[in-house]
Amino acid sequence: MTTAYLNRIATAVPDHDVHPAFVAFADSLLDAAPDRRSQPLFRRMASRSAIERRYSVLAPNEASTEFWVNAHEFYRRGAFPETSARMKIFETFAPVLARRTLDRLALSAHDRSTITHVIVTTCTGLYAPGLDFDIVDHLGLNPHVERTVIGFMGCYAAINGLKMARHIVRSEPSSRVLMVNLELCTLHLQETTDIEQVLSFLVFADGCAASIISAEPTGFALDSFRALTIPQTRDLITWKVRGLGFDMLLSGQVPGSIAQALEGGAADVLGYVKTGEIALWGVHPGGKSVLDAVQRGLALGEHALDASRDVLREFGNMSSATVMFVLQRLLASANAGEQGCAMSFGGPGLTAETMLFHAV
Repeated sequence: MTTAYLNRIATAVPDHDVHPAFVAFADSLLDAAPDRRSQPLFRRMASRSAIERRYSVLAPNEASTEFWVNAHEFYRRGAFPETSARMKIFETFAPVLARRTLDRLALSAHDRSTITHVIVTTCTGLYAPGLDFDIVDHLGLNPHVERTVIGFMGCYAAINGLKMARHIVRSEPSSRVLMVNLELCTLHLQETTDIEQVLSFLVFADGCAASIISAEPTGFALDSFRALTIPQTRDLITWKVRGLGFDMLLSGQVPGSIAQALEGGAADVLGYVKTGEIALWGVHPGGKSVLDAVQRGLALGEHALDASRDVLREFGNMSSATVMFVLQRLLASANAGEQGCAMSFGGPGLTAETMLFHAV
C-alpha cells in the first residue's frame, strides 16, 4: 500500500497583534456582569493564559484603511455587527491571508502543475465561490483540480484534512494534495456577560497554514488515524450560526474531560503505540489548561509539549490551523525515524482526532 507523506508546511498570520486590546475589551464586557466574581476570575485567567501574542485582520486601534478594519469601529458597544458584516470581512481578508501563506509555501511552476487536489478547512466563514476557487486562481492550478471544503469541524479539522489527503494518495499514488487551513476567529467576538463565553475570547486568533501531501518520501510519513468522541460531552463545545455572528460555547469542563478520557484509556486515543515510543508530540494548543490536561492524562515529560506551548504563546488558538503550526516546528527539527503523534481536541462535540506519523 502506498504511503502518504506530509512533505512541507507554510504558515502565516495577519499583521495586527491584538492580544492586549482583546483582553482589555473582553474585560470591559464584564463591567455589567450580574455576578461580581466574574471580572476577577477573568483577570486571573488572563494572567495565567500563557499567551503573549494573538493576531487578527482587525486593527486594534487604528484608523480604517482599504486593507484593514478598525476593531473599535467593528465592535461598538451596543451595536455589534450582524453575521452578514462579519462574513463580508471574511470574504475580503481570508483570500489575502491565504495568498500570503501560499506564497511562503514557495511552489515552483512544476509543483503547481502537479497538484491534483485542493482541500480547505475552515469553520469561521463561508462564501461562494469560495476560498477553494481563490486558491486555484492565485496559484494558476489546472482547471481539472479536485476541490473539497471541510467546514464547521472546528479545531480538529486539519487532522481530518490530512486523513482525507492520505486516502487520496493511497488510492491514487500520483496525486499531490494541497491543504489550506484558514480561520479568522476574531470575527466572532460576542457582546456578553457570560463568563464562559468571555473566557473563550482569551485564546482565539486568526491564522493560516498550507501544506503538501503526496507519495514523495520526504517529511512525515502519515501512518494511521484514530477518532474518538468522548461520551457525554456533546454540549461542552458548541458553534452555532446566529444573527450576530457565530456563537461559541467553550465549557470550562473541557480540560477535565480530556484528562479523564486519557487517564482512563489512552489506547482509545493513541491506538497501538505506547506513549514512551513517541518522541514528537504535536498537540493542538486549545489553551494552557488543555495542554496541561493532555500532559497529565498521558503522563508526559516536562518538555514533551514544548512546540505546542510555544505556538500557544506566540499565536494563541487559531482553530483548525493551529496544529499545523505545531507540526511545522516539529518538521523543522525532527530526526529520521522518530515517531510522532498529532492530536486535536475540538467541537462541535468533544472529539479527539489523532494522527500517528514518523519522520523520514
